[in-house]
Amino acid sequence: MSRLARTFASGFFLLLCALSAWAQVAVPELSRRVTDLTGTLDAGQVAALEGKLAAFEAQKGSQIAVLIVPTTQPEDIAQFGIRVAEQWKIGRKKIDDGVILIVAKDDRKLRLEVGYGLEGAIPDAIAKRVIAETITPYFKVDDYYGGIDAGVQQLMRLIEGEPLPAPSASAGGGGDGLFVILIVGGIVTGWLLSMLMSRPAAGGIAALGSGVVGVLLLGLTPVLLFIAVFVFVGVATG
Repeated sequence: MSRLARTFASGFFLLLCALSAWAQVAVPELSRRVTDLTGTLDAGQVAALEGKLAAFEAQKGSQIAVLIVPTTQPEDIAQFGIRVAEQWKIGRKKIDDGVILIVAKDDRKLRLEVGYGLEGAIPDAIAKRVIAETITPYFKVDDYYGGIDAGVQQLMRLIEGEPLPAPSASAGGGGDGLFVILIVGGIVTGWLLSMLMSRPAAGGIAALGSGVVGVLLLGLTPVLLFIAVFVFVGVATG
C-alpha cells in the first residue's frame, strides 16, 4: 500500500471514529431523580415519582433514578447505560448503591444500571425479571407511568432486603450523650443514698449500675469506659 493510500485510510478511520462519537446520544445533566426527554410522563406523574424516590432515599440511603430517552441509536442501550452511570454516579460514594432505570421508548428497550453495592439484591437475572415481568406488561398497553411506578416499587422492595449502611443523616453522637446522662443520674442517685444511709460506697454502686445499663444499651467505647471507672472510683471513695 502506498503512503498516500495509508494516509487516506488512516484519515478515513479517524473520520469514522469522530462521526461515531458525534452521533452518540448526549447524556443529559442530572438535575432530578426523574428525567423524561420524551414528554411521556405528565407533571403530576413526574412529581409523584420524584416524591416516592426522595422519601425512599431519605429512609434507606440508596438512590434510584429514571431516565426516558427517545432512542440510544446508533449506540446500544447497554453502552449508553454505562455512559449514563459513569456521568451521573448514582448512589453513595464508596457504597455505590444506586440504580438507574433507562427507557429507550422508540427503541422499545429497557435497562437497569445497578451499582456494585446492590448487586447482591439485584443481580443481572433479577434485573431482567423486573424488566420482563414487572415493567414490560404495562408498556405493552402503553401505560408507561404504571410500568415505571411498578418497577420502582419492585426495586425498592429488593433494596430493602439488602443490608446497607444507614442514611448519614441518622448518624450522630446521641449515644454518648445518653450514656453521660445515665452516669450523671448515677452520681445524683449515689449522692442521695450516701446522704440517707451514710454510706458513700452506695454512690459508687449506683454510678456503676447506671454505667452497666448504658453499656448494654449503647455499647462500650474507650472514652465511655474511662468515664464509668472515673465516676465509680471518685464517688465510692468520696
